[in-house]
Amino acid sequence: MSTTSAHPGRVVMVDIQGKRLDAATAAFLRQHQIRAVCLFRKNLGTEAEVRQLCADLREVMGPEALIGLDQEGGSVVRATFLPQPPSAMALGAGGDAALAREVGAAVARGLRAIGINWNFAPVTDINNNPANPVIAERSFSERADEVTRLAGAWMAGSLEAGVACCIKHFPGHGDTHVDSHLDLPTVNKSRAELDALELIPFKALRDQAPSVMTAHIVYPQIDPDYPATLSRTILGGILRQEWGYDGVVITDALMMKAIADRYGYARASVLALNAGADLILAQGSLEEQGQAIGALQAALSLGELPQQRVNEAAARLDALAQRFPVAIASYSDAQRAQDDALMRRAWAAGLSTLRGARAPGLDEPVRVLVQQEVPTDGVSEAGPTGEQVRALFAGHRQVEVLAVPSITALDWASLPQDGRFTVLASTARARYGDVAQAWRPDLHLILWNPFQSLDVAAPTVISWGYADGALAALQAWLQGRLDVQATAPVTLN
Repeated sequence: MSTTSAHPGRVVMVDIQGKRLDAATAAFLRQHQIRAVCLFRKNLGTEAEVRQLCADLREVMGPEALIGLDQEGGSVVRATFLPQPPSAMALGAGGDAALAREVGAAVARGLRAIGINWNFAPVTDINNNPANPVIAERSFSERADEVTRLAGAWMAGSLEAGVACCIKHFPGHGDTHVDSHLDLPTVNKSRAELDALELIPFKALRDQAPSVMTAHIVYPQIDPDYPATLSRTILGGILRQEWGYDGVVITDALMMKAIADRYGYARASVLALNAGADLILAQGSLEEQGQAIGALQAALSLGELPQQRVNEAAARLDALAQRFPVAIASYSDAQRAQDDALMRRAWAAGLSTLRGARAPGLDEPVRVLVQQEVPTDGVSEAGPTGEQVRALFAGHRQVEVLAVPSITALDWASLPQDGRFTVLASTARARYGDVAQAWRPDLHLILWNPFQSLDVAAPTVISWGYADGALAALQAWLQGRLDVQATAPVTLN
C-alpha cells in the first residue's frame, strides 16, 4: 500500500447535473481529485451523448476513474436505450442460473459500450416482506439459496464481461416496510435471525463480489445507535473483521432522507468512513459535495479520521479501477441484436400465472382498466403508460379501455355490468390497500409489483416488469402464442 497520503476527494463519489460535463464541474472534479461519478436518469441523453459524457469524465478523472450507475434490470434501468434486462424476480421465476449468467454478461457488454465500468447490481436482498415499498421485484426470491444462486450467476456473467458489480443493500433491505429514500427504516432482528436469512447471500458471495453497498437501516439488536451505513459494528465488525471482506464498501446515497435528515452530509461522511466504508456517495450541488469533502479534510486535520483509513480506502478503489478499467468498448449491431433477443427470451421465461388465469378470446368483448401515467419516483423509471397497455390488446377485436388518473380511485361499483371480460392492468408500484377488496376483475394483469396479487382475489398474470421484452411476452400470452412455465419465487397466494 502506498505511503502517500490520499486526498479525501479520492474516496468520494459524486453525481453531476447535466447530460454534458460543464466547465465548472470539470474544474471541481480536478480540484478535489475526484475519481468516481454516479450517473442517473438526468444525465442520460442519447447513447452517443452518454458515450461522450463518459469519455469526457475519464479525461478529467484519469485512467483510474470509476463511472457507475444502477442497471439492475426491470424498473431500475438507467440506460434504457440498451437491450433491456429482466428484473431479478423475472429471472427468479424462470429459475435458470445459466440464463441469469448470460443476462449479467449482456448487461455488462452494453455498459462497457458507453463507458461504464461499475454497475450497482445485483440486488442480494431477500424480499420476504410483501409490504416492502422499494425492493419487491428487484429481489430474485424470498429464499436465501435462490437469491445466492441466481445473483451469483448474474454477477459472474458481468465480471467475465468486464464490469464491476456491487451486491446490495448490506446487511439486507428485504424485510422493510419503509423506503430509506424517504425515512429511516428499522429491522428489529437478532444476529441469529439475520444469519438465518438476510446475511446468507452476502456472506456466500463476498469473495466473488468486488464491492458491497450499504443499507440505510437501523438494526437495533446489532447497533442501536447507527444505521448500517454508519455502523462500525456492522461494517467494521461483521463485514470486515468477522468475514474478512477486503473489497470496496460504498455507501448508498447520503442525500437519502434516512441519513441526510438525521446526520447531514458532513457528519455522515466521516462516520461512514470510520465505520469501514471506502467510498462516500455524496450527491447534490457542487457546494454540498464540497461540504462532504471539507468535512473529511477537517476530520483528518483534527485526528477524528485517520489518514491511514483514507489511504486504505483509496487503495481498494485503485485496485477496483485497475481490475475494471474504464474504456469504451465496441458493441456490434449483431451483438446488440443477439443481446436484445436474449433479454426478450429471459422475460418470456419468467412470465407467471396464478389462480387459473386465462387470456380473453380474440373475439371476446374486453374492458381494460388502467392508470394513464405513472411518473418516475426517482428510484425506478416511469411506469408503463395506458397506451402501452392498450397496445397489448392489439390482436383483440372488441376492446374498450378505461384510463383513470389513479388506479386506486377506481369505483368498481360504477362499472357497467355488460358481460365484458374485465382486465385490471396494474402499472404502478404501490400496493392498492383496502380499496381493492371489492374489485373482481376476470384477469388481473400485473406489470410491476407482484405483491399486488395479494390485494385482489382474481386470476392473475405477472410479467415482473414492463420493458419491451416483458410486454412482448405478455402480449404473446394474451394472444395464445406463449405457454407459461414459470413459478413465482415469492408467496403470492
